[in-house]
Amino acid sequence: MNRINLICLGVEDLAKSLQFYKALGFKTLEENQQPPIVFFNNQGTKLELFPLPNLAKDINEINPPARTKGFPGITLAINLHSTKEVDEFFDLVQKSGGTIIKLPTKNPLWDGYSGYFTDLDGYYWEVAYGSSWKFDENNMLIID
Repeated sequence: MNRINLICLGVEDLAKSLQFYKALGFKTLEENQQPPIVFFNNQGTKLELFPLPNLAKDINEINPPARTKGFPGITLAINLHSTKEVDEFFDLVQKSGGTIIKLPTKNPLWDGYSGYFTDLDGYYWEVAYGSSWKFDENNMLIID
């Protein structure tokens, strides 16, 4: 059992978040603009959007957890094949309404190039490229 099948993000406005992620290129079979839940078909792990109040109630119906603002101590990552792809993705994030937290820069510690943005609900995403990275047939990053 060494896998993560699904990452669920509790979102404030499902319709807006759906449009945001579609604008970034995430693929879904969902055609309804006001769905109760959304699944994006990625290469590997699936990304789910679920209304935040419903997610909290699903976790604990009697005493649902409250979301606090600030850094949650977790980031999601998109690993790309070149610095050009990283820069193009950041342009797309900005045009789609995301918030740039850190523009991509070279990182000599791991011979990489990366930056951070947040989505409409404040979830942190890193977009990165590493010169020594390899990808498998499913476009998943290989880490030896």
